[in-house]
Amino acid sequence: MTSLTPGERTVRWLTGGEVDRPPFWYNLGWFPWGMTLEQWKKETGNPKLDIFTELGFEPGFDHPRVQLGIFPAFEHVVLREETDTVVYRDARGITMRNRRDGNSMPEFLEYPVKTPGDWEQLKAERLRIGDPSRITEDLSAFRDRVRAAGHAVQVGGFPFGAFGTPRDLLGVEALLIGFYEYPDMIRDMIQHLTGVWLAVMEQVAAVVPIDHIHIWEDMSGRQGSLISPAMVESFMMPAYDRIRAFARAHNVRIISVDTDGDCSELVPIMMRHGVNLFLPFEVQAGNDIRAYRKQYPELAIVGGLDKRALAGSRARLDAELHKAEWMLAHGRYAPGFDHLIPPDVPWEAYRYAAERVRTMCMNFKPKQGAPSCH
Repeated sequence: MTSLTPGERTVRWLTGGEVDRPPFWYNLGWFPWGMTLEQWKKETGNPKLDIFTELGFEPGFDHPRVQLGIFPAFEHVVLREETDTVVYRDARGITMRNRRDGNSMPEFLEYPVKTPGDWEQLKAERLRIGDPSRITEDLSAFRDRVRAAGHAVQVGGFPFGAFGTPRDLLGVEALLIGFYEYPDMIRDMIQHLTGVWLAVMEQVAAVVPIDHIHIWEDMSGRQGSLISPAMVESFMMPAYDRIRAFARAHNVRIISVDTDGDCSELVPIMMRHGVNLFLPFEVQAGNDIRAYRKQYPELAIVGGLDKRALAGSRARLDAELHKAEWMLAHGRYAPGFDHLIPPDVPWEAYRYAAERVRTMCMNFKPKQGAPSCH
């Protein structure tokens, strides 16, 4: 086999193609919290600690700078300062309270859309379809850079999704009520936002091939999806069908979804509508990536290793790493933990896990009799 670029290797591996070995891809399951990284800098005595370089991670996807959401953005305004917290309105128009150091989940206080009238105004002023100024970098220069580096190209990500973005506009409680009280507005939100995203993707695809469309939903908890499978089909999947049609027309190989919690209800629905990669498969929500692999052999899986094991015993961590080895043997799997790495994780445990997984990827040999994922 001829030598593969990092991007070619990642896309081929995740779609069941022939590769020399799996990529050691720096994905969500290896990202530390800000507090975690600061702690590791102290532990290592290296204030310039660069995890990517230190541990030999490989790049997966590069992202052109585009504006997929509120544009122009709301002005960031500090509304009041308190002893340990600050209340502000962010670029999405969300008012929230957060710790001054930012090392917490913020308390969301108010959202930009409260009525159908608010939505119509926001749509007209800040969510115009086809606005060329949403492309905020020279796409020709971006194309030349990714070709020279051998990277694959991704469009989409946080906070853009058919459920995820309306939640940011309304708030989760108001969105769930809105499915019943304002169903026409919710449908219009999802379809209009999809039009915004596809118009941007068309502009990108005209200059550089897209390999990966990423959709962020975060629409599950321990109990499963926040809305019923019937509502997922009715409200969201028409938008996914439009994205799948774009992907087919432009030879986009990967459509992925990021959702926390128990995603077992969502996976089969979304796979029927073009999704072929899911992440991060939170273990504490009941997800077992080995069970998903057996049930869905053509699904690409990212993450799914219990991050809590990094703060536990070496035996517990080794058990999770053995799970990664099993998953690699069965294909279409990118090893990683099941979300951002929290600050109770020691650097040495993280380093040990990364080096073990890197060795697995670099020394990979297909096992005889492993089930086919093709």
